[in-house]
This record gives sequence, C-alpha cells and structure tokens, in this order.
Amino acid sequence: MIERAGYWFRFASPRTFYPLAGILIPWFSIVAAALAVAGLYVGFFIAPTDAQQGEGYRIIFVHVPVSWMSMFIYLVMAGWAGVGLAFNSRMAGMMASALAPTGAMFTFLSLWTGALWGKPMWGTWWVWDARLTSELILLFLYLGFIALQSSIDDPRRADKAGAVLALVGVVNVPIIYFSVQWWNTLHQGASVSLTKAPSMATTMLAGMLLMVLACWTYTAAATLARARCIVLERERHAGWLKELIEEQR
Repeated sequence: MIERAGYWFRFASPRTFYPLAGILIPWFSIVAAALAVAGLYVGFFIAPTDAQQGEGYRIIFVHVPVSWMSMFIYLVMAGWAGVGLAFNSRMAGMMASALAPTGAMFTFLSLWTGALWGKPMWGTWWVWDARLTSELILLFLYLGFIALQSSIDDPRRADKAGAVLALVGVVNVPIIYFSVQWWNTLHQGASVSLTKAPSMATTMLAGMLLMVLACWTYTAAATLARARCIVLERERHAGWLKELIEEQR
C-alpha cells in the first residue's frame, strides 16, 4: 500500500508532471474536438424540436454543459488549492491556478448563453434571479482568485492566499445548484437528475452528455497546457528543467 501511494505521489512533482502532461495534451485535444463535433451535430441536427420552446431550446446543448462545468471546475480548483494548502504541494497550487481561467471562461459562457436563452423565453436578457445571481458571484470568485494570485509576487504566498479564497467560495456552489429548489425563481428546474429519470428525449440527452464530455476533455487539455506554462515559469531555474529542454532539442 505504501509503495502504491508513493507511485501516485511522484506525479505531484513538477519534474514528473511536465513530460506526462505533454503526452496527454494532444490526446485530450483530439477527443475534445471529436466529441464537440458529435455533440453539436446531435444537438442541432438530430434532436427533435421542443414542443414548448421550439428551436430556441437548442442553446441548452451549450448552456447546460458549460454551466455544469463552471461549478465542477470550481470544486476541483478548490480541491487542488486545499491540497496545496494542507500539504504544501507546489504542483497542487499550480493545478489550481491552471484551472481558474477555464472555469471563468465557462462561467462567462453560462451567463452569456443563459441571457440568449432568457430573452425569447422570459422576455428579458437578465433578471436578479437566485440562479443567475449566484452564477454571477461564481464568476467574480474566479476573477478574484486570478486577481489575488496575480497581485502577489511570491508564488507560494499567492497559492496560499488563493486557496483560502477558493475554499471560502465553495459555499456558493451548492447555492447555485439548489437555488431553483430553495427559492421561487424564473429559472427552470433540472432536466437531468441522479435520483430520477431525465425529462427529455434520448437524443437530447445524448447530445448534452456528448457536449459535457467535450467540455471535460477540453478542460483537461487546457489545464495541462496552462500548468506546463506555470511549471516553466516557476521552475525555470531548476536543473531538471534545463536538462529536459536540452534533451528535447
């Protein structure tokens, strides 16, 4: 058991992570592109027209996956930040930093596509709805995390400060998820639940799940690529990195 734990812990080293990430990035990128093409094709050309919302509902094939990912990435980011804070792991802090921009992008897309969906359905681009407001707060948490880390010169201190903010902000994620149950909101309830059958056609569900997987694999590729850049910046004086770069030349 100790030997197995030691095997996995070695990936916490930037020296081990850097070349492995370089191998994985192209594979995640190719899979993400293939899944996105398949998901968009199913969602926009195969899935049936919604009886109540017409063709306008098809934006859910982008809106719902990016909304799910905005919350999921924050939890993963906070998890990495917490690991870095608890165990003083350099790589954990780098992973949290690498996740934040992608999470912020998905949160912005969630708000933007939600506005495009809300205009024809609700007659307005924005309302101070519980779900929308808490999602906007999530965007501010991402931007605050990025800004806080950028404002501190020492990377280790920046990681610790960012970790505290990320962990405090976790409380907002369940508020986003359960807001439609806790308050009377304009936002419709979940069409997909872990506790009951989905309230949508099978082709609709298939297209949505393909897009979720596309967003997940894209996140993996983007995060690994960004983490490699962070490793290059923080470990630029390390002997192992100079040797590795020389070997690649």
